[in-house]
Amino acid sequence: MRNGLSPGAWLLAFVRSVLHLLWMVVTIVPWATFAILASVFVSPTRMYWICAGWLKTAVNGGQWILGIRNRITGFEHLPHGSLDAAVLLVKHQSTWETLVMPAIMPHPLAYVFKRELLYIPFFGWSMARMDMIHIDRKDGSRAFAKVVQQGRRLLKQGNWVIMFPEGTRIPRGGVGNYKSGGTRLAIACGAPVVPIAVTSAKCWPRKAFVKRPGIVDISIGKPIPTEGRKADELMREVQAWIESEMHRLDPEAYPGLK
Repeated sequence: MRNGLSPGAWLLAFVRSVLHLLWMVVTIVPWATFAILASVFVSPTRMYWICAGWLKTAVNGGQWILGIRNRITGFEHLPHGSLDAAVLLVKHQSTWETLVMPAIMPHPLAYVFKRELLYIPFFGWSMARMDMIHIDRKDGSRAFAKVVQQGRRLLKQGNWVIMFPEGTRIPRGGVGNYKSGGTRLAIACGAPVVPIAVTSAKCWPRKAFVKRPGIVDISIGKPIPTEGRKADELMREVQAWIESEMHRLDPEAYPGLK
């Protein structure tokens, strides 16, 4: 047994993982080239949807090739107005949710990410042409000031800001250090926070090349108002909801709590 799979099942999963990687490489080169050229002529919103089109292709490839299916609940909790602001705070277990969120959300999303990602060929180059928030972590407090400045502008435009409060991918069944940057941003901009639980590690384990077929649950919580709230206390509420939902959605990952 390897990673809980029989030798035959592991070999099939390995082949499917190779094919999905090839699918992503083969599709991103022409798509990113087109997006970079088109960015000279189209609006930032149009540019976003062009790039989101490739992410949908990657997710569809994950469904067809890897056998990963999304099961989404709570979609009705998302704000409905075209200019309604929201800061999405998402559980982070794998690359899957990074690909999926723009593919399923009805509004343009603005990721807050480290600027080093901009140097990834094609993928990073196209991201650099999008209206998102890339920061240099070496800038410390100035980096957060940039997040607030750009986040306020993007939220007013009707974009939603998306952040992973744990900061990095967390193994299945684990809990990271929830940082308050997302709630600080939401409070500063007067936007509600929307907690989202994702069980992606069941199919796409952290730092693992071999993916396995299955269902990824994506549970969207009700928006939490931020007026009059303190960032740390609000983040504790977000963490409590997400982690409680993770236990409900993926009880096998928390055997000690059964």
